[in-house]
Amino acid sequence: MYNLLSSLGQITADTWKTVGIVAGILFGVALVIVIAILVVGKVFKVDMDEKVTKILENLAGANCGGCGCSGCAGFAAKLADGTGDLSACHVTSPEKKAEIAKLLGIELKDEEREVAIVKCNGGDNAAKKFEYKGNPACSACAGLLGGNTVCGTACLGCGDCKNACPEGAISIVAGVAKVDPDKCINCGACILACPRHIIERIPAKAPVYAACSSHCKGKEVMDGCKVGCIGCTLCAKKCPHGAITMVDNLPVFDYDKCTGCKTCVAVCPRHIILER
Repeated sequence: MYNLLSSLGQITADTWKTVGIVAGILFGVALVIVIAILVVGKVFKVDMDEKVTKILENLAGANCGGCGCSGCAGFAAKLADGTGDLSACHVTSPEKKAEIAKLLGIELKDEEREVAIVKCNGGDNAAKKFEYKGNPACSACAGLLGGNTVCGTACLGCGDCKNACPEGAISIVAGVAKVDPDKCINCGACILACPRHIIERIPAKAPVYAACSSHCKGKEVMDGCKVGCIGCTLCAKKCPHGAITMVDNLPVFDYDKCTGCKTCVAVCPRHIILER
């Protein structure tokens, strides 16, 4: 019995000795790796372009992706190397853009403040081809047989734009997305998120807009939506200032002529011209 206990004690001691050796080796390897990383990082360090840094300091920092880049750092890099367009950023203030233009040695374009609008008023009024019960995302719905609405340009109402908006400016009301112009910073994230491309920008001064994107003719529109534009041209005919023209069965506004008289709102039989 004594010999057995002695053997067990010896095994335990040997085991601990082995564990200590392995731990020491692992610690040594880890230390060598850390030192190597620090040395390599110092030797091969690439300083960020000073111009990129200064541009980044003047950008709004929203990282909204509306410019088409993953964030402001990527956009700053594109501006610095001449492949970016400063006007693609709709969030940075005119004063900060002027500073960036000086850094780049370019002339700043005059820009009018804009806000996003959803060119659809269908939602629950849009006829459905089938009941969608899949992934609650517009992109997923649109990928299934082109979407569940008869109208191919109707808002799908799943809220991809709402989820993309960094300012919480979008809500889903009666199955259709609505933009709060007081919260909208015009970043364009919602425009990129919409799979049906029915979110556009209009001047912030615009008093009205057409909430429909269908270019179909009257009968086809009525089969697909209770409130879609039927191209009757009443808005264009009745506008006292000639601010509306019909293009491909939809009203197009000249906001330089529009006085906000709301005549178009009153005469539209489908109520697709909405006040902002």
